[in-house]
Amino acid sequence: MLERGDLAASFVLTDLDQKSHSLSNVLKSGPVLLAFFKISCPTCQFTFQFLERLHRAASTGTPRVIAISQDTREATLEFHQEFGITIPTLLDKAAENYPASNGYAIASVPSLFLVETDGTIAWAQEGFHRVELETVAKRFGVALFRAAERVPEARPG
Repeated sequence: MLERGDLAASFVLTDLDQKSHSLSNVLKSGPVLLAFFKISCPTCQFTFQFLERLHRAASTGTPRVIAISQDTREATLEFHQEFGITIPTLLDKAAENYPASNGYAIASVPSLFLVETDGTIAWAQEGFHRVELETVAKRFGVALFRAAERVPEARPG
């Protein structure tokens, strides 16, 4: 898996409205947190509630969160509806041999990458790690977890 300091792999993927997006165009608006996932992954389902909070809190600033689904458009739309996800989502298609997932050398999901505007990966995480995710959120002034929540320290992908 690509790590902190590595150059992010470029990609061109379609969104749920079938419009193409490249990493270089996405980065023109500032840093982006890429969140690779699969809808059947329990850790992804768990993690996305917190990524949705980050997306909503950061919607007026940075980072922007962009999900990258390894599933079909239809299945991904169902996932969004079931879990209340509004994060912009791109499709990394099996028929194209998962070009973005392979470019980032992903072995499991969720895999998260904070990519700076110069294309450098500032942070990378596989699975769910509360402290790591909280640190990224604090960098952007977002309190990700609520005091009364019982959130585990980690969940493997």
